[in-house]
Amino acid sequence: QVQLVESGGGLVQAGGSLRLSCAASGRTFSTYHMGWFRQAPGKEREIVTAISWNGGATYYAESVKGRFTISRDNAKNTVSLQMNGLEPEDTAVYYCAATRLYAHEDIAPRYIYEYEYWGQGTQVTVSS
Repeated sequence: QVQLVESGGGLVQAGGSLRLSCAASGRTFSTYHMGWFRQAPGKEREIVTAISWNGGATYYAESVKGRFTISRDNAKNTVSLQMNGLEPEDTAVYYCAATRLYAHEDIAPRYIYEYEYWGQGTQVTVSS
């Protein structure tokens, strides 16, 4: 089992940047594929980006390609999301998620049902 805690959210102007971090407990973090999802008010939760257990595969939603970058540090049990060129449409609660589905495969799961563990979320607000 793994526990996830997100940090780094906040208020930023359009065009600005934020870096989100997700700290994971436990000694098996390196075996988990990780994902970032977001949920805006009145909308369904959606995938933002994901990374495989060893960083060999990544996935980005079309809406964030070229602006957001996911990375992980298995030695520090962390996964990060660098967000540049933020837009008001990026306003949402951002969630970190983990799964061992497809363990040891170079797959970056992109669907909510593929994830087993979730953090509490961190708010990102982008003003225009």
